[in-house]
Amino acid sequence: MARFQRIEVAVKMNETGIIPLFYHKDPEICKNVIKACYAGGMKVFEFTNRGDFAHEIFGDLVKWAEKEIPQMIMGAGSVVDAATASLYIQLGANFIVSPVLNPEMAKTCNRRKILWSPGCGTLSEINYAEELGAEIVKIFPGLSVGGPDFVKAIKGPCPWTSIMATGGVEPNEKSLREWFNAGVSCVGIGSNLITKEIISDNKWDELSEKISEVTAIIKKLRNN
Repeated sequence: MARFQRIEVAVKMNETGIIPLFYHKDPEICKNVIKACYAGGMKVFEFTNRGDFAHEIFGDLVKWAEKEIPQMIMGAGSVVDAATASLYIQLGANFIVSPVLNPEMAKTCNRRKILWSPGCGTLSEINYAEELGAEIVKIFPGLSVGGPDFVKAIKGPCPWTSIMATGGVEPNEKSLREWFNAGVSCVGIGSNLITKEIISDNKWDELSEKISEVTAIIKKLRNN
């Protein structure tokens, strides 16, 4: 069962401005990544449903996080159907992120009052997702659907829409400025942030520093 209410999750996503995305088959590597992100200031973490037995790893990580870093909001991403969403919710997911817009997932998540962020590529999809109860919609793949210009175009007629951009966001000031100036509420970053080098060389302190830098950039952009 989720430990955080969906409104808490939405608020925290907006506050931090960035959600790290990560999957690895080794639970210990996952724990090190999550701890490093938490130490750098992250309070929301998306574990992506990418490999065999991913849900089993996630279940163990949720139990571990509740004991070691109880303020970390753990959720599942890359979920494409209602059955898988139910599975992750049962394992303690506080939010579900999908690369697609699947109405059946909306019913499943809404029934349990779990934040659901579907992947959208058009204004019609975004509008439909909001009708289905999506508080934050995900544009994916971010650059391929139009990048920051697409976000600007959406926010014009629909200023109430909260957008999370994933796919093509880089953890540097130039990229983040473009996305946040366009009007995103938050961004999701995976391998551009949690690089193969960091993982292979166990550079957890470096990851924490990078997270801190990125959050500082986002805070500065918002203040300006």
